[in-house]
Amino acid sequence: MPIDNKAVIIPTLKLSGVEQMALDLHFLEKTISRVEILFTLRFYHWEGDWISLGYHQKVIPSHWEKLVEKGVIKMVRRPSGGGAVLHSGGITYALTFKKSSYKSFSYELVNNWLIQSFNKLGLNLEKGHLRKSPIKENCFGTTCVSDLVDQYGFKRIGSAQYRKKGAFLQHGEIQLNPPRDLWINLFGEEPPKQVDLSLTKKEIINYLISSFLETKSNLKIENISFKKGDIK
Repeated sequence: MPIDNKAVIIPTLKLSGVEQMALDLHFLEKTISRVEILFTLRFYHWEGDWISLGYHQKVIPSHWEKLVEKGVIKMVRRPSGGGAVLHSGGITYALTFKKSSYKSFSYELVNNWLIQSFNKLGLNLEKGHLRKSPIKENCFGTTCVSDLVDQYGFKRIGSAQYRKKGAFLQHGEIQLNPPRDLWINLFGEEPPKQVDLSLTKKEIINYLISSFLETKSNLKIENISFKKGDIK
């Protein structure tokens, strides 16, 4: 059995954007430093309404800053690229893996997992078509091949990566029930339609983890157990 044969599964936590980004970088560092870790995977929720800015996103609209000042939203910068993402009513995933296993965790293979999983849950998805899209204020305003679009033409899942010392952190946001008024206030356009899969978010997450692990054989699974109070 190869040395890098451990999959680390992290429990779902609801935390601030700052804490979530710190945890993502923490597990990226674990993936870099611990030779036995093949990948880490976690899903999480955000405390309140947050907008995350892509690492290379330079322009912040003034009305976003005013909404932050008023306490309507909170803002954090991601280590991963792309445009801004509203985190409210959806599910975020974070996957870390080594460069040596990139062929096993490429955008294409991760998207295939998401397409097949959500198809079984009742949501039809397909890949975007643009090879490269410019960084815009709203990440969900454009679709490229690393994104997934639903049957209504709405971008449903957007993903982006950050690379460090031969390892990758891949972020993805699954838009399920984005708040319409806040979305329009931020981006000036309609959000993706709300999705009713007749499942709780916990049930969706459990299914996604299970279906992901089914694609990876001969793995030692480590389920980390900790609570919100352990983060600091």
